[in-house]
Amino acid sequence: MGVAIRRWQDAAAILVLLQLFLFHSATSQSFIGVNYGTIADNLPPAASTASLLMSTSIGKLRLYEPQPELVAALAGSNISMLLGIPNGDVPSLASSPAVAASWVAANIPTTVPVSAISVGNELLNSGDSTLPPLLLPAMQNLLAALPAGSTTKISTVHSMAVLSASDPPSSGAFHPDLAGSLDPVLDFLHANAAPFMINPYPYFAYASDTRPETLAFCLFQPNAGRVDAVSGLTYTNMFDAQLDAIRAALDAKGYSGVDIVIAETGWPYKGDADEAGATVENARAYNANLVAHLKSQAGTPRTPGKSVDTYIFALYDEDLKGGPESERSFGLYKTDLTANYDAGLAKSGATAAPTILTPPPPAQGTTLQPSRGVTPTGFCQTTATVPGSTQGQQVPLSSYCYIPGGAVSRRSDAGTWRLVWFGVLLCMAMVIGK
Repeated sequence: MGVAIRRWQDAAAILVLLQLFLFHSATSQSFIGVNYGTIADNLPPAASTASLLMSTSIGKLRLYEPQPELVAALAGSNISMLLGIPNGDVPSLASSPAVAASWVAANIPTTVPVSAISVGNELLNSGDSTLPPLLLPAMQNLLAALPAGSTTKISTVHSMAVLSASDPPSSGAFHPDLAGSLDPVLDFLHANAAPFMINPYPYFAYASDTRPETLAFCLFQPNAGRVDAVSGLTYTNMFDAQLDAIRAALDAKGYSGVDIVIAETGWPYKGDADEAGATVENARAYNANLVAHLKSQAGTPRTPGKSVDTYIFALYDEDLKGGPESERSFGLYKTDLTANYDAGLAKSGATAAPTILTPPPPAQGTTLQPSRGVTPTGFCQTTATVPGSTQGQQVPLSSYCYIPGGAVSRRSDAGTWRLVWFGVLLCMAMVIGK
């Protein structure tokens, strides 16, 4: 009798571990972060911002430059940092290992984990031709300056303008004229298991093509989908299409093992009269549906079941930015710590219900095709400013959408491996219980 009881106790313990495993799998694989911009004169005290972050499910914070008071306030919070280095500091870091060592000693905290350091922001498309040759030396000096055993990765953030093609996603390719600076950086990322960081903004794709079907595609709303005729994959949202175009570009270069981090993405809740789509409803739809998409761990058509670290732009509005009204209206929260809208970031872990906006009927002249719905009539491309640019810079950004072709769809199943492990552990419990 005692042996049987012990066996059932062992089986029960395995089932408890199984429950913990499944819970961990469902809650810890998708990491959602937020950008903290400082081009403002009304930001809350660091302690208030720390309290706000800890009241949400946000687990990562991107800083464009060191913020010692905020870092200190986040001690013990389990929120990790993506710590940025302004473009203007890159030359000095590239010039001397000693300067890099001093920067690391002064700015990497011991109380808050730093997952990565971003050396510059969209530096290759900054318009300053002196900076690209300095990027790799600065990254190398910083890597050498990290303490022994450090898990902090060294990378840099790019705009979508590094791509020469993304239509369809399988054609994703980097600009050949960036190869001299970008290829060595890609080698560095690959050699050091560091991520490729990029800033996709479906908002800009919609701004250049304001048809209802494009809005639905950009906001994760119900739509007929767009088919990549080369890969045969069907896309139902612009975020996945942009992400897979980046993946295709990396794969084409031989860097399939380099992970991608979305360093910025977001949607403005307010804009000038000529800024189509910059509304509270659309901002809530994009960000809430993005959060739900990430939490589902569905992945993308090209990489099903693979979550990607994503930083939403931005925590607060930045009232000192120039340019159109939208530049100052990306904040998830007001500086009085109240939400501009519900993006599904409650601490409880509850996911906001998907925001469903019914697109208006298609305009006259569009073509309805069997099983595909409205077919866009042209290639969608725009040049716009990048909301996350630091030091007041506004950098040109090209955003793309693509024309669908005819092919079959593919369905992803994010839970396959969890089910496999469930079966394995359940069998072990049954064997022990016999």
